[in-house]
Amino acid sequence: MTTPSSRDTAGVVVPPPLVYVIGLALGLVTQHFYPQRVLPSRLNLVVGLLLIVIALVNFVRALLALHRAETSPKPWRPTTALVISGPYRRTRNPIYLAFTLVYLGIAAWVNTVWPLVLLPLVLLVIHRGVILREEAYLEQKFGDEYRRYKSDVRRWFGWRRVRG
Repeated sequence: MTTPSSRDTAGVVVPPPLVYVIGLALGLVTQHFYPQRVLPSRLNLVVGLLLIVIALVNFVRALLALHRAETSPKPWRPTTALVISGPYRRTRNPIYLAFTLVYLGIAAWVNTVWPLVLLPLVLLVIHRGVILREEAYLEQKFGDEYRRYKSDVRRWFGWRRVRG
């Protein structure tokens, strides 16, 4: 497992939006040379827009929760509070979930399979280069409080587990 840097940050390897942008861009360029549709023509716009709208609503909710707690959404800045309200009640990573839904929405809208082929690699980089580092940092910084939160709330999405 990776450990956070000695500074008061998670020590992520790359800004998370950049990982999604690179994966999506590579998929779109590949589509240009090797066109491959994934959805029926009339469905792609509806599915794409629906995913993007859901993502943007949850992204804004996550940012508002961080703002209320007076902590930065940027993983290369210090975290000043453990946020467990709003969308953070259902997922420990609502912003990365939103980025993933936008990525899927754009792939659907453009109607291309190639970004979907690259998505596992994108998520692997996010998992190893960002999420594991953030989790180690938050555990070091908030201790048992974060460990309890981590045991109650799934990494990507799920209902709060009931303690027995």
